[in-house]
Amino acid sequence: MPLKKIKVIAFDADDTLWENETYFREAEEQFFDLMQGFESRDNLAKELFTVEIANLQLYGYGIKAFMLSMIETALQIGGPTLPIEVIAKIMDIGRWQLERPVILLDSVEDVLSNLYASYRLVVVTKGDLLDQERKLEKSGLAKYFHHIEIVSEKKASDYNKLLKHLDIKPEEFVMIGNSLKSDVLPVLELGSYGIHVPFHTTWEHEKVDVIITDPKFYHAEFLKDILPLF
Repeated sequence: MPLKKIKVIAFDADDTLWENETYFREAEEQFFDLMQGFESRDNLAKELFTVEIANLQLYGYGIKAFMLSMIETALQIGGPTLPIEVIAKIMDIGRWQLERPVILLDSVEDVLSNLYASYRLVVVTKGDLLDQERKLEKSGLAKYFHHIEIVSEKKASDYNKLLKHLDIKPEEFVMIGNSLKSDVLPVLELGSYGIHVPFHTTWEHEKVDVIITDPKFYHAEFLKDILPLF
């Protein structure tokens, strides 16, 4: 039982509790198909990513921000003569994403039900407030969580505010998620525990090339593999 001091277990939502990034990649493919007469797929991908990163400070994360970035990219590439129908179809792509079903990842509910009685469970996730609340409600998982934290960023300072709100010490907190950049490295910086559970698809912005030697870092191939740690 390596994590015997833990009082609060925090879970990322997208691609940790339910599928998310797959829908973004499918939406990108729809956008590339829509714009194929204007530019190559490689150039479209590069331009869209550049616009997304530039817009993070303005729009944050989530589907609505992604939709705006697709529209901006289309206008940059298509110019002033871009047909209005292209914008309408991009809006349709965004609505398609927002209407996707919430598909829980393998063993999620079993893991939560096992831990619920012994720990305070919380969700810490980035994204659009309304969309994340919608997904949590559709997931049927809200009953397991003591607290829901939807943040604009996941930096050490953001986690520190959460620890103060929960009135716990760093060594009493563990964060579980699919992103080393957002879910693991910031909490290790604070002296908390981080468990990486990878998802098969990761957004380029969340990728980091690091070797983590911190003894408070754990890797689990699947979410169910975290249970022996507790």
